[in-house]
Amino acid sequence: MIKIFQDLIHIGINDKKVDLFEGQFAVPNGISYNSFIIKDDKTAVISTADGHFSNEWLAEVKSALGNKAPDYLVILHMEPDHSASISDLLKEYPQTQIVGNSKIFVMLEEYFGAGFGKNRVEVKDGDELSLGKHVLKFVFAPLVHWPEVMVAYDVYDKTLYSADGFGKFGALDCNEEWDSEARRYYFGIVGKFGAQVQSLLKKLAPYELSRICPLHGPVLEGDLAHYLKLYDTWSLYKPEKEGVVIAYTSIYGHTKKAVKELENKLKARGEEVTVLDLARVDRPECIAQAFRYSKLVLATTTYNGTIFPAMREFIDCLVERNFRGRKVALIENGSWAPVAAAAMAEKLSKCKDLTICNTRVKIRSALNEESLAQISALAEELCQK
Repeated sequence: MIKIFQDLIHIGINDKKVDLFEGQFAVPNGISYNSFIIKDDKTAVISTADGHFSNEWLAEVKSALGNKAPDYLVILHMEPDHSASISDLLKEYPQTQIVGNSKIFVMLEEYFGAGFGKNRVEVKDGDELSLGKHVLKFVFAPLVHWPEVMVAYDVYDKTLYSADGFGKFGALDCNEEWDSEARRYYFGIVGKFGAQVQSLLKKLAPYELSRICPLHGPVLEGDLAHYLKLYDTWSLYKPEKEGVVIAYTSIYGHTKKAVKELENKLKARGEEVTVLDLARVDRPECIAQAFRYSKLVLATTTYNGTIFPAMREFIDCLVERNFRGRKVALIENGSWAPVAAAAMAEKLSKCKDLTICNTRVKIRSALNEESLAQISALAEELCQK
């Protein structure tokens, strides 16, 4: 329990037991489930916690409130890692009113049963809830990243309660930079919904922000321009920086040798290069790096008459998340019938604004003079402005 500002208390649960968040994202440093309490003439609890931590979370709520019951429970997002403890809170404080929108109340009954939570305050986009000097203004944010999501802006202390927006992987007590795990979180979970994030950013533009309180990760304070700029860049699908990501798969090492050859030639020309073995590097990290840089090289083997599985799944993830606006190069290896480049190009045809390099590297089993010359030509084309 941490007092953030005057009447604002942050209750953060550190989950160090989870290995895969949402059953797919590796979280070696765990993750936090954040909840907030505003004390005023009326007291509001904003969001709850994952069901595995209901007892721990409720004990923190009781400690923060003392003998007082909360007047309101504000639900911003119904995903179970933030809503599973709702029933425990209402058992303890049955008179608490639930604040949500119509879609939230539909999901509330889906999770907890018909008629659950009868003390309801339904809000619409732009509505306000007065707690005293603190006034919460609700801004709907559908598909950031669920359809019922809304955020709340405290007009008094200029605090934005951003639901899953501006969240990151990692427990609150881990020492790591915000950008990398927030990027991996964003493109893994929110990345498909760039247009919806842009809509929310435009809605929030008129508001002065002193702090951002996400449901995962640290409270953001101070100069918020850095975080807002990154969210704008990410949701517009623009690269953060110039450079080349080489994502590859290799069975017997020959494709890996070609990747190393290309890496050396690009670095010799002054390019920043990141190399990712798709069979070994965390896939959300690979996705995040592909969106981070301006150029992407895909190098893989023909496998079962198509693309090696790890590469196929990686490209599917990029397409699903609206990968666009990049220069892309293709390298294929096939001993008797290389078709991987054509198959990759077909998948990428669903993406917008990609520039596919004219030079394609074709390796038949192992590197030779012809394929080495193609790698040199590809390095030159990738470095063209």
